[in-house]
Amino acid sequence: MAPAALPVTHYENFPVASWLCPPALRPPIAAIYAFARTADDLADEGDAPPAERLATLRDYADDLRAAAAGAPASTRWPEVFAPLADAIAAYRLPVPLLADLLTAFAQDVRTTAVAGQYADRAELLDYCRRSANPVGRLLLHLHRVTDARALEQSDAICTALQLLNFWQDLSVDLPRGRYYVPQSDAATQGLDARSLQSAGCCPATDALVAGLAQWARSCMLAGAPLVHALPGRAGWELRLVVQGGLRVLDKVQALGGACVARRPRIRAWDAPLLLARALAM
Repeated sequence: MAPAALPVTHYENFPVASWLCPPALRPPIAAIYAFARTADDLADEGDAPPAERLATLRDYADDLRAAAAGAPASTRWPEVFAPLADAIAAYRLPVPLLADLLTAFAQDVRTTAVAGQYADRAELLDYCRRSANPVGRLLLHLHRVTDARALEQSDAICTALQLLNFWQDLSVDLPRGRYYVPQSDAATQGLDARSLQSAGCCPATDALVAGLAQWARSCMLAGAPLVHALPGRAGWELRLVVQGGLRVLDKVQALGGACVARRPRIRAWDAPLLLARALAM
């Protein structure tokens, strides 16, 4: 979600204890990040078969339940569950939100294993509800922001970030058998979501990517007023998150159907523009 100050390598949707984050909240945010990052790697990395990945994720979920109950976890992931147990106890983290993340990672394993796809936007939004939205709600919980409108706006931003990651990563996901483009959207352009790579850059994929990017942009703009609900540095961090996401969408829309072969990226020279746009908010 935002630039990271701690040494991290991926899980782009997460503001990992950046220098804008209040120092007192950096340990619980880092603990949540480590939990999510490790689980995502268990689902995605290496060459283990799907059945083994799912079994490992079930063991990981068992350790989450143990940490939440104040019971000893297994010895497999002490660097994850020791700090997470402390964060759960100290901040009363909503454990169902952490569990939702695991169901999304397990879904990734299952859909890839069967070359699955999402029939329509509603199915993909349900995935985002569990893969992305819990992150924002956990962060709002740490900042003691609990009103319903703020939660809705957080969900909109996190969904937008998840969607833009999908459209930014088409060239990476398609060869891996990950098909996040809803089949209904592809069909409106006479395409199949599973054959976008072979379709290449053409008017149909241009139109498809443009529509998907606009969907993500609408979500981001719907959630953007949340920046005014967060205090101090957290609000400024979120401004950069929103503007960074919108800038990625600028680049996705500029590339259009070429996104199936090239990954648009934020560059160092985008920073002044992001800062100016954040200030303008």
